[in-house]
Amino acid sequence: MACRRWALCALFPLSLAATQAMAADRAGRADRADTRCRPAPAGIDVDAATDVRVHVRTIGAGRPILFIPSLARGASDFDDIAQRLATQGYMAILPDPRGTGATTGPAPGSLFDLAHDAQVAVEALCDGPVDVVGHAFGNRVARALAASSPATVRAVVLLAGGGKAKPLPQVGDSIAVSAAQGALPDDQRLGALQTAFFAPGHDPSVWLTGWYAKAKTYQGLAMQGSTIDQWWSGGNAPILLVQADADPVAPAGNVEELRKDIGARLRTVTLRQASHAILPEQPDAVTFLLARYFAGERDEAQLQRGADALIRP
Repeated sequence: MACRRWALCALFPLSLAATQAMAADRAGRADRADTRCRPAPAGIDVDAATDVRVHVRTIGAGRPILFIPSLARGASDFDDIAQRLATQGYMAILPDPRGTGATTGPAPGSLFDLAHDAQVAVEALCDGPVDVVGHAFGNRVARALAASSPATVRAVVLLAGGGKAKPLPQVGDSIAVSAAQGALPDDQRLGALQTAFFAPGHDPSVWLTGWYAKAKTYQGLAMQGSTIDQWWSGGNAPILLVQADADPVAPAGNVEELRKDIGARLRTVTLRQASHAILPEQPDAVTFLLARYFAGERDEAQLQRGADALIRP
C-alpha cells in the first residue's frame, strides 16, 4: 500500500482497571486523532486496473472502516449502519463492487482482483490502514484483502462469514431465486429470501430490490478463480466473526473451522434472531459490535453481552 504509517495508527487495548463507564465511553467511540482520510460524500472514481474504474463514497468522519457487501448486493446495504457509526466517530468507506453502482470493469479473475479494487479505493482516500467489514460473500473479499495487502488492514469483522462449512440442505436454489430481481415473481422470491436470508418473523421484502445480476456472475467467477486456502485465514489480521444463529447459508460450523485454523486471532459472537442478511435484521447489535471491536474491545463475553442486550424481536 502506497502510504506512510504514524504512531497513532496503533490500536491500544482498553484498560481493565478503568471504571465501567469510562471503558464503555472509550470502547464506544472511535479515536478521531488516528484517522487521516478525506471525505467523499458525493463519491469519486478511481482507476484500479486496466479498464477498471471504482466508484467510492464515504459517510461520516473519523476512524475509517471499509465495507464490502454480500453476493450481488451493493454498498448501499451498509448505509444505515454507516449513519449510526458516523455518530460515534467513524467514517464508512463504501466502494461499489464491480457490476454494481457506478463501478465499471470486466469480470474479475479471482477474489484478489476484487480485493485490489477495494485496496485502491482505500488508498485514494486514506493515508494509512483501515478496519474492514465483509458481509456474506464480502467476507471472502475482506479476507483476501487482509491476506494480500496486510498494510491496508488493521482488523476485520466478518458478518455471516462462511466458506468451509456447507450451506444447510434447505438453502437449495433459494439464493439464485432471491437474486433474480426482475426475472422471477416477487412472491416466489419472497419465499426464497425468507429461506436463505431472514430469520423467522423478519420481513424479507426489504431485500426484494438491490440485486445486481452482473455482480452475481462476476463474483461467481471470482470464487472459481480462487482457492479457499488463499484467503481463508485472512493473513495475520485480528478477526471478529459474527455468527447469526439462524443462518443456513453460513452455518455455525464455520466458527469452529476458523478457530481451529487461526486460533487466538479470532473472536466470535453469536447474533440471536438473525440469519444471513444480518444488517436489516439486527442493526443495533451490529453497530455496537463494530464500534466496540474496532475501538479495541477483545473480550468475547463483553461483546456478547452487549449484542444480546440490543437484539430486536
